Amino acid sequence: MCGIVGLFAHAPVNQDLFDALTVLQHRGQDAAGIMTCHEGQLYLRKGNGLVRDVMRYRHMQRLQGNMGIGHVRYPTAGNNSEAQAQPFYVNSPYGITLAHNGNLTNAQALSEDLFRTDLRHINTTSDSEVLLNVFAHELQTLGKIHLEPKDIFKAISQLHQRVKGAYAAVAMIVNHGLVAFRDPHGIRPLVYGERTNGKGKEYMIASESVALDTLEFTNITDVAPGEAVYIDAKGQLHKQQCAVNPELNPCVFEFVYLARPDSIVDGISVYHARMEMGQRLAEKIKREWPDNDIDVIIPIPDTSRTMALPVANTLNLPFREAFIKNRYIGRTFIMPGQNLRKKSVRKKLNPIELEFKDKNVLLVDDSIVRGTTSKQIVAMARKSGARKVYFASAAPAVRFPNVYGIDMPARTELIAHNRSVEEVCKFIGADKLIYNDLSDLINALKACNPNIKRFDTSVFDGEYITGDITQAYLDALEQRRTDSTTQDELVRHSSVIDLGNSI
Repeated sequence: MCGIVGLFAHAPVNQDLFDALTVLQHRGQDAAGIMTCHEGQLYLRKGNGLVRDVMRYRHMQRLQGNMGIGHVRYPTAGNNSEAQAQPFYVNSPYGITLAHNGNLTNAQALSEDLFRTDLRHINTTSDSEVLLNVFAHELQTLGKIHLEPKDIFKAISQLHQRVKGAYAAVAMIVNHGLVAFRDPHGIRPLVYGERTNGKGKEYMIASESVALDTLEFTNITDVAPGEAVYIDAKGQLHKQQCAVNPELNPCVFEFVYLARPDSIVDGISVYHARMEMGQRLAEKIKREWPDNDIDVIIPIPDTSRTMALPVANTLNLPFREAFIKNRYIGRTFIMPGQNLRKKSVRKKLNPIELEFKDKNVLLVDDSIVRGTTSKQIVAMARKSGARKVYFASAAPAVRFPNVYGIDMPARTELIAHNRSVEEVCKFIGADKLIYNDLSDLINALKACNPNIKRFDTSVFDGEYITGDITQAYLDALEQRRTDSTTQDELVRHSSVIDLGNSI
């Protein structure tokens, strides 16, 4: 999971890109980067850290131009060194830079093919650099000095035939324009919008609609699965379907946890979807535990607030904000490294003992992934005086690795893998554990947009939407991620990359 943004305007875009990335910071807090284009020259600033820490005033001054792209990174492939920060750049052909959200499932084979057949060198272990070089090669084979929209779309059509997995990308071609494209399943989100100033229309492409809202862009629509959007150097927007048999199968976890509640993703209000999840969770509790002795409903902030409220209303129980969140601690799920996640939970949440003492509490969370956070929170509730601690997850049990851009790679890290509900309940220390059903989760999303026929639910049922995932692939991925985590400890404190002058 990462956040990407692309912007074409009639004035400098550096501040707008900064603001958009800040709004998308929840999608990645490990690294940030911005690249702009001015009179045929590219300007880059990227490094490890939050947007506000990487992009200082002196860096912003150097990011010249009325066109640019940006990225916030949450590492899933490759290690966490500065070399993995995006956007990436290749000088041939034209000068192309790209930012990517997702994960290519055939990245290793593509990397080898790029070297042996396309004669291109991949400098990092990032699949995003692979995606960039595939795009660059397909443009180069056209052999044209000046690109037309049909040339861009032809290259992306060829890219779709070579690349597998999840990818939502924005790219910038020097002296030509801004490009965005999405994989044929539309697994990761991508939306675009427009605004008008005195000189004409300006366009923004982003991972979530909330970035458009904040910068007063009108949301046009989502980039369709397999579709490409191209804004040329004159500010004209072109779009075309570039894939064979595309079908919208968005990642269900975007709605459970990843996206902001004020975003609209593929026609679904994330806020509305989470209300629906909570409603169905409440109905399951009433159905399967009608004689419960719950005294109070307590959400685990922030995501689960929206889900916990309909649980309280439906069960006719009080809703209490009994955990106070430190706003200066990032999202623990997307923190790099399990040790850092463990240390951050107690610093992030502080209980109000009054709301726990001598009560039977139902803690509501969006999901349970590794289980370590849930275990610490249950312990905090008991220490605060709770008589009994029940736990409810608005999502089903996460039992399988994610291969499409979310850091759930190792089955051994997933607490529910090969464990019963009772075993998970015992591990986290709760008196009772309730999961939402997968069918109810899907129905909650379809209630918000019935036109989507199928979602990627692989983390819950092990059915991978792209159809190319084998057990051997999962074993190899798990080993690479383990090796990458070890290497990450060695490189985390390296220096930032700052190409303030043109490259």
